[in-house]
Amino acid sequence: MRYITILPILALSACIDTGPVNGTMSFAENCAGCHGADATGNGPAAAMLAVPPPDLTLIAARNGGVFPRNQVASTIDGLNRGAHFSTAMPEFGAGDLGPQVMTDENGVPVPIPAELLALTDYLEGIQR
Repeated sequence: MRYITILPILALSACIDTGPVNGTMSFAENCAGCHGADATGNGPAAAMLAVPPPDLTLIAARNGGVFPRNQVASTIDGLNRGAHFSTAMPEFGAGDLGPQVMTDENGVPVPIPAELLALTDYLEGIQR
């Protein structure tokens, strides 16, 4: 009888993705519609937006050659958006960005959602 109780739990656990978050896939699923597959702001929904999406491959170039990781993560999350920021971009922090992982910020361990970290890493990696 114990096996009958355990089988549904095992079946459900097979549906849970416990692997690492892929920033490229997350970008394609959540961001490319507006920012484009190449992140240059030419996604299929871009033409319908009042404020055009920025070219995300030039974030570092717009910041003196430095990629502002904390600012980018805060913008994606929805924590740090100025009044000028487009209201078209969803506040991704309001949803589920996955389990918390620890990252090092100047020698201090800081928890950050795994998907937010993966997206930030992806954007840093595509800078021109």
